[in-house]
Amino acid sequence: MQITGARFPGRYIQAQGLLSRLGEESKSLGKSALILLDGFLADSQGDAVRSGAAPLAVELLVHGGECSEQEITRGVDAGRKAGVDLIIGIGGGKTLDTAKAVAYRLDGLPCVIVPTIAASDAPCSALAVVYKQDHTVDYDYFLSRNPDLVLVDTQIIADAPARFLAAGIGDALATWYEAESCREAGAENSWGTHGSALAFEIARFCRDTIVEFGAEALAECDENKVGEALERIVEANILLSGAGFESGGVAGAHAIHNGLCELHDVHGYLHGEKVAIGVLATLLIYDRQDEFEKVREYCKSVRLPVRLSDIGITEVTDEKLRKVGERACRPNDLMDNEPKKITPDMVMDALRKLS
Repeated sequence: MQITGARFPGRYIQAQGLLSRLGEESKSLGKSALILLDGFLADSQGDAVRSGAAPLAVELLVHGGECSEQEITRGVDAGRKAGVDLIIGIGGGKTLDTAKAVAYRLDGLPCVIVPTIAASDAPCSALAVVYKQDHTVDYDYFLSRNPDLVLVDTQIIADAPARFLAAGIGDALATWYEAESCREAGAENSWGTHGSALAFEIARFCRDTIVEFGAEALAECDENKVGEALERIVEANILLSGAGFESGGVAGAHAIHNGLCELHDVHGYLHGEKVAIGVLATLLIYDRQDEFEKVREYCKSVRLPVRLSDIGITEVTDEKLRKVGERACRPNDLMDNEPKKITPDMVMDALRKLS
């Protein structure tokens, strides 16, 4: 028997100025909240967060910057000490992943997620990527349920640098390609079922949306404008990509991302920027030259990297490529979801073509 399925956050809402309704939208989930607030936002958004969280009682903890075991433990200790019944994460992906992990370890408390950038598909998922203190990937932390509420204030996202929105497009770009790989391989998704027909349609719709609206949305973001294109891309980056990857499956592009994270060279670059390189490299592995050229031109149009030097790897050595290839092809990991056996040498060869 093959079980298929899809999973989603309990509720997803998106609008301009929505942070002011954080407390009203969350009060059915709890009365006392620990808010993990991204350190980059503590000065600029702290007052707005406290005001928007009314009528909740609030304990605010500024996030340390990395989703690590140390940071998760710090959040758990703060939540227990304050006796909260709700966890709220506000910020970028690592802050949000930490909040999800903290809620899970506090006996499965309800969790509200407020992304302030649309740089990845982390907000809607029941997954936290845990990093080591040296910024390499430690492990994928699969949680028992998705966030109870994802609240997206598109004005805050429009006010952020457009580079973050572009990185989210890079993460969303992988959604359809990886879901298709999983479908062709008969691979399971992250929670042990096979993608439903709806899962693959969401992944397809995600791809179509970013192709249609990506460049225009970036232009709107440059002007801090919340227009139709930006609204559509925010939804694609966060909701469509989130539901698409989690329900359809993850494969080669993210495997190569994890390999790239082994190199110190890339640590100043965003998740979605590295994932875009993973998409291009995977297409080269399959010798899909026409598709590769099409995707490369699209990446250029939405400010995504197309060469290793674009993500800081200016000195390409066999030693570096071997490290990436070995990590990308680690046994019993994401690369196993591809429909053919991919080896470290194949990853190395593809990355050389991007140097």
